[in-house]
Amino acid sequence: MSGFAEIDEQGLERLIALFYARVREDAELGPIFNAAIPDWPEHLDKLTAFWSSVMLTSGRYKGNPVAAHLRHTGRITPALFDRWLSLWAMVTEGVMAPAAAAALQAKAARIAESLQLAMFFKLPSAQDRKAA
Repeated sequence: MSGFAEIDEQGLERLIALFYARVREDAELGPIFNAAIPDWPEHLDKLTAFWSSVMLTSGRYKGNPVAAHLRHTGRITPALFDRWLSLWAMVTEGVMAPAAAAALQAKAARIAESLQLAMFFKLPSAQDRKAA
């Protein structure tokens, strides 16, 4: 397993830097992320803290990912979540130990599902229910 990282702070920091370098270069994701992120070093630190909190229960992340994504609802589509998850799988499999990659992918899929529900799922209004 030489060359593969486990889930620890250093492994997450390397993973996040590599993954978002790929995101920034991606034809579909790059334009959206590059337009939304004014300070990449700061954002990478925030993303590393997020994954540290999610995977290592470190409590380092102090943000609100739903609110952050809702600001970009007009530019983000469900298909872009699929693209992000595909790229995430490719990068995690390339640099993380197999069990670590699988855990990161499973967590990312659950997070993506939650974000998509928050962004795209709308219950019918009371007026719509009465009309039906």
